[in-house]
Amino acid sequence: MTADVAEEWQQWHEHRVASASAPHGSLALTGTHWLEDYPDGLLPDIPGNWVDDGDAVALTATAADGLTVDGRPLDGTVRIAPDLGPAAAARVASGERRLVVLVREGVWGVRDFDPDAPARRAFRGIEAASHDPRWSVPGRFTPYAEDRTVRVDNADGRKRGLGLGGELAFTLDGRESTLQVTVEGDGSLWAVFADATSGRGSYRFRFLRPAAPDAEGRTTVDFNRALLPPCAFADAFICPFPPPGNTLDLAIEAGERNLL
Repeated sequence: MTADVAEEWQQWHEHRVASASAPHGSLALTGTHWLEDYPDGLLPDIPGNWVDDGDAVALTATAADGLTVDGRPLDGTVRIAPDLGPAAAARVASGERRLVVLVREGVWGVRDFDPDAPARRAFRGIEAASHDPRWSVPGRFTPYAEDRTVRVDNADGRKRGLGLGGELAFTLDGRESTLQVTVEGDGSLWAVFADATSGRGSYRFRFLRPAAPDAEGRTTVDFNRALLPPCAFADAFICPFPPPGNTLDLAIEAGERNLL
């Protein structure tokens, strides 16, 4: 392992800690509220009236509610499309809180990010194994002839579709393994996986995000950068569980393991 690789990993780890603990980072999420559960439009501890309006959420508030949209006080009704950027850039705010509009499989919801969240105050860091080059190996991606969607349990107890675009094959400790992966918009890959340490030394499952494969499907499978899923930081996230076949019969003692 070169000093540059070790330094890059350390910078990556420090960025992860800073991102999670930021005022509107993962630790700040205090609730995810699905509008279908609140037909009267009144969400717990959130001002205003929030209603499914087809391809957007209709938010109605008075000046007394103290909501702002795009930095301006709201007194009336406005339609809010999904917030696709970071929570800190959400259009709707209530004081220092950010109210993030999202949609999953046609169901609209609102997430409440509060810088004063108890989890953020209690955070002491992310337990992660030191970088070890043996956990970084060549991989080969083989796309499926057609994208697939499998229904998997999510952390909130509901089942949702998980899109899969192909298989990522690699050899680790002399053993051949594969993971079913999602292909992101930029061509990079995303795997939800468990292993022999899951729930026994590391969180119950983790994420892996290999770089986009080259024209021949080659990429690097680097478990040093295995990620805790958002639901490890806040219960209100809805992370998908690993799809069938993505529980490795290996002890991946690398990457992020748990919160400290």
